[in-house]
Amino acid sequence: MEKEIDIFENVLEYISRDVRRILKAIPEDVKGRVEEIRLRNGSPLNIYLDGKDFFITKASKMSRLSHEAYIVDGEDINNSFQLITNHSVYAFSEDIRKGYITIRGGHRVGIGGKVVYNKEGIEFINTISSLNIRIARQKKGVSNHLLPYLIDKVMNPYNTLIISPPQCGKTTLLRDIVRNLSNGKSTVRGFKISLIDERSELAGVYNGIPQLDVGIRTDVLDGCLKADGIMMVIRAMSPDIIAVDEIGGAEDIRAIYEALRAGIKLIATIHGKDLEDIRYRLNLSRIIEERIFQRYIILDRSQGVGTIREILEGDKFTNIYRGKRSLDGSY
Repeated sequence: MEKEIDIFENVLEYISRDVRRILKAIPEDVKGRVEEIRLRNGSPLNIYLDGKDFFITKASKMSRLSHEAYIVDGEDINNSFQLITNHSVYAFSEDIRKGYITIRGGHRVGIGGKVVYNKEGIEFINTISSLNIRIARQKKGVSNHLLPYLIDKVMNPYNTLIISPPQCGKTTLLRDIVRNLSNGKSTVRGFKISLIDERSELAGVYNGIPQLDVGIRTDVLDGCLKADGIMMVIRAMSPDIIAVDEIGGAEDIRAIYEALRAGIKLIATIHGKDLEDIRYRLNLSRIIEERIFQRYIILDRSQGVGTIREILEGDKFTNIYRGKRSLDGSY
């Protein structure tokens, strides 16, 4: 827990003085569990943890009543934004156009404000009105017990798709699977992995260095569109495995077929409740019917964040997993 508290304290360095003072005094056990800090101009100070949101008062108390909360103002937003961009907004202009900035530690700051377009698309976001700081909390080892389900008898990985509703731990699980398969274990050799990290969430690259452990044999394409990244690593990186978060677009599926033709294995995630929820989507029905994925991991929150509800084998879609286990190890 001490390490988790330190992570929270490090994030506070990027928040304006008044808000930092308030958040620094919240209970220690809460600090280690905060997933998001939300600053909205003219709105209550808001944190998100354990699947719920809470307002924070000026006295650093947690409340479900918005009228009791500290009200974030424009100065709080502007001062925080200056800290996040290291007082050089221009240097982060490309990231700002994408709507988020990755800060030291691999934490991602989402940006809300006035979007300005030019002929090529989004030019900038100005008049910043909200910031969402998503705290990256790596959970090493959460995939250890899954490895026997993801490797065949001759020690080759299965094509695997993780299906999960939002904020149920799919990115955390994917990251740890990548780390384990990249490093290798006593019973599993290490694989060359190309990680396509379009939203900078998986590796949390900051100044060219992954802030989160994705393994010693992993090459990261940070901020790259999934379809572009898949094609790039097929040509240049000779991976054993390509890992990618949140597939679904037609271009993604076309690139996946190119990877399969090259003999490369895939580990991917997708938003969804279960297999039935995704199998008739326009771009996904074909890869499901053609049995492209040999394993489907289904997550929910029934026993906590990242509860592994089922692991389906990819031919008859039968459940081969027994019991339920969440990413924090509870059952």
